[in-house]
Amino acid sequence: MIRTKFYRKIFELNGHPIIAKGLRSFAESKMSKPFIASFAKVYKLNMEEATRELREYGTLHDIFTRELKPDARPVSGSEGAFVSPCDGYLSVVDDLTMESTFTVKGQDYTVEELLGSPAKAEAYAGGKVLIFYLSPTDYHRVHVPIDATVEEVYTLGRHADPVNELGLTHGVRPLTRNYRLVSRFDVDGSPLAHVMVGALNVNSIVRTNTADVVHRGDPYGYFSFGSTVVVCVPKGKFSFTREKGPVKMGEEIGKCHS
Repeated sequence: MIRTKFYRKIFELNGHPIIAKGLRSFAESKMSKPFIASFAKVYKLNMEEATRELREYGTLHDIFTRELKPDARPVSGSEGAFVSPCDGYLSVVDDLTMESTFTVKGQDYTVEELLGSPAKAEAYAGGKVLIFYLSPTDYHRVHVPIDATVEEVYTLGRHADPVNELGLTHGVRPLTRNYRLVSRFDVDGSPLAHVMVGALNVNSIVRTNTADVVHRGDPYGYFSFGSTVVVCVPKGKFSFTREKGPVKMGEEIGKCHS
């Protein structure tokens, strides 16, 4: 229990900014190497999926952002498949209001807040919001859910509240205040907002794919520390067969309708 709290502190970085930066520095330093085996054991990491053996990781940060073998997460090849962009726990918010309001853990959010302007939010009125919560156990690299053209990428937010259950319940709307990377995709003429929400006082999100055209399952970026992915879809274009529960990257969770 003590070790679990310690590792959560490091990867959610939910303390005072000075403490958070110190924890980050520790996780990225060679001093954290002796803790790697313990971290893997506490969170039951499946190292058979990883591209490196446990002893080959030099820091806690390295193992947290580990890459997987190409066949570890098969990507659905079904026509029109919409796949999970990451490992995590999925929760789908149905039927956004015309004001694009949605509620998470008793807190009200708007797509306008999430994306930064009413003009960007307008297209999602009556649509859905998909929220993927990542735990320290999960693979922390994020992929593309569907074939698309990247229309715009920008960052928002300066806050660093935790995005675990406690933070989402008692924090001040962390999904729309925390630092986040927002990507606006075009899917056959329909918009899709792909938002990576970090939980750190400085940038905790790394975009690895700068292509203008992306494909289902392509790597897109990774979280250095605590994280949530939010995807906004417009009304009528997509339907979902999975709306709640644990998911793996590449798993089909819905369809795109032409």
